[in-house]
Amino acid sequence: MTEAPPGSDGRLAAVLRDCGSAVIAVSGGVDSMSLSSFAHRTLGSDRIRMVHAVSPAVPTAATDRVRRQAIHEGWSLRLVDAGEFADERYRANPVDRCFFCKSNLYSALSRLSDGLVLSGTNTDDLGDYRPGLAAAEELGVRHPFVEAGFAKSDVRALARRLGLPDLAALPASPCLSSRVETGIRIEADTLQLIDDIETWLRDRLEPETVRCRLRPQGFFVELDAATLQALGSEGRVRLIRGARSRFPELAGRAFAVEAYRRGSAFVGDKQVVNG
Repeated sequence: MTEAPPGSDGRLAAVLRDCGSAVIAVSGGVDSMSLSSFAHRTLGSDRIRMVHAVSPAVPTAATDRVRRQAIHEGWSLRLVDAGEFADERYRANPVDRCFFCKSNLYSALSRLSDGLVLSGTNTDDLGDYRPGLAAAEELGVRHPFVEAGFAKSDVRALARRLGLPDLAALPASPCLSSRVETGIRIEADTLQLIDDIETWLRDRLEPETVRCRLRPQGFFVELDAATLQALGSEGRVRLIRGARSRFPELAGRAFAVEAYRRGSAFVGDKQVVNG
C-alpha cells in the first residue's frame, strides 16, 4: 500500500478509507480503471475488490483491458453476469434504459459484497442525463471521484500520475447499447455486430472517435471530423463497400458514414446524454 500524497489524491484516499471494505464496478473505461488502480495501491486487496460485468453490451476490448490490468497490478477481480439481458424493461430500450442496467449491475455487486459498492462516476457526469445515477442512489452506491471533487480531466491526470499513460488517453466508449436508437429492442447479436464493425474501423482508420449506430433505417457509422475529412467522398464509398463485403449481416440494410454527433441514438425528452 502507498501513502496518500497531499492535495486531490489525498482527498480521494481519505474518501476510500472512509468507505472501508468495498467492491468497485470496473467497466474498462478510464474512470473505473483509474479508481481501481488508485484504490488497490492505496488500500490493498484485503479491502478493495474489483468486479467486471461481462455482457453483450460490453465491448470485448473493455473486458480484455480489465483482465490485463488486473494481472499487471494484482487486483482481486471477479467477472460476473449482471443479468440485465434477462430484464425485459432493459431490453425494450426505453429512454431510461440505463436505470434498469445499473439496477441489475449494482444489485448483483451488492450480493457479492459485505461492504459498499463504488463507481467511477466523476463530477462531469452529474451534468448529463444519467438514469443510472438514480439506480446508484437507490442502492447506496458511493462515487469517490465525486466526493473528492474529481472532474474527467482530474481522472485522466490521476491515471498519468499512476504511470498509466495509455489509460489516461483512452477515448470515452459507453456501453454498446448506447449505439441503439431509443425504442429499438436490444439484441445480443446486434451488439456483437456493432462491436465488430467498430473494431474493424479502429484497426483500419485509427479514428479519434467511432460509433456504429443502429436506427430504424439501418446502420450509420459516425466518425470524428478529422477522420471523416481525411477519408473524403471516395474513401467513404470504398469504406462502405469494404464493410458490406466484410459483414454479410449488412445485406439489405442501409449503411452510411457521417459525422459524429454525441448521443445521436438517444430519442427522448432529455437531450444531454453520454455516447
